[in-house]
Amino acid sequence: MWGLVPLFWPLLKPAGAIEILAHRMVWSLVFVGAALLVLRRWAWIGELLRQPRRLALIGLAAAVITVNWGVYIWSVNSGHVVEASLGYFINPLVTIAMGVLLLKERLRPVQWAAVAIGALAVVVLAVGAGRPPWISLTLALTFATYGLVKKKVNLGGLESLAAETAMQFLPALGYLVWLGSSGEATFGSHGAGHGALLAATGIVTAAPLVCFGAAAIRVPLSTLGLLQYLAPVFQFGLGIVYFHEAMPAERWAGFSLVWLALTLLTWDALRAARRGRVALAAASRAMERELRGQPPPEPQIKTTPGGFREGAGWGEPTSGQCPLTEHP
Repeated sequence: MWGLVPLFWPLLKPAGAIEILAHRMVWSLVFVGAALLVLRRWAWIGELLRQPRRLALIGLAAAVITVNWGVYIWSVNSGHVVEASLGYFINPLVTIAMGVLLLKERLRPVQWAAVAIGALAVVVLAVGAGRPPWISLTLALTFATYGLVKKKVNLGGLESLAAETAMQFLPALGYLVWLGSSGEATFGSHGAGHGALLAATGIVTAAPLVCFGAAAIRVPLSTLGLLQYLAPVFQFGLGIVYFHEAMPAERWAGFSLVWLALTLLTWDALRAARRGRVALAAASRAMERELRGQPPPEPQIKTTPGGFREGAGWGEPTSGQCPLTEHP
């Protein structure tokens, strides 16, 4: 769904990006509030209101996602779909970099290589275009920050979106009222169909999130992580095939570097996950033996004709004598 969203925003013209953004905030709260009412999930509100720190983080998340939504809507309706897709391609790399800088996380060598290749890709794109890819960088930085803040808040997807749009609601509604009073609003002045499409921004925002939450329960995490790459892939394809955006050689070079970095990152993540599963299985077997009172299995030692353990390093003979002076 997220990958096909670029097809929706142009349908809302002649509304401008800010008007579309304001409608998205207002109607998202209406839609999410109705969903929570049907599901009867309201208990979290009282608990959240008693925690000022979490409320402040929700406010920060609302501010950051406002910038993200606004830039994305503007970029699509201004003919920058490919550059917008790049922002979501490099988002995992920006998230990793933020983990190092802000959370002092340690990276594996392959992760360092992926981040370096991603940085090189940004340089290549900047040199080729004669300017930094500010749309891509803004989308990546705001979405990575949004993810970091949501991790700190630790609130469900629907609940978090409801809290964020509740904070956005009054400013957005105030802007729409002002726009209407000045005679510049398109809602209600361009027919019922246009008004219905503006109201549908709430469904377009919340429906993918609901589906993502349902998939997160049923789909393995590794598969879910790979599926998230589909959104920028679809956006990139739409930018070239449907919107007919230019792809000069330097842009292909930059995107190729980004895809190389993501390939390395995905391979490293799958390898780490596989090693984790093997280690967990070994620990589980060891715990079972301990609970049954069984001793750990004796290691199988094989020797070579020279008196060494098979696979041992130099200077690790199986007997007490030096293998250099002892012959079979």
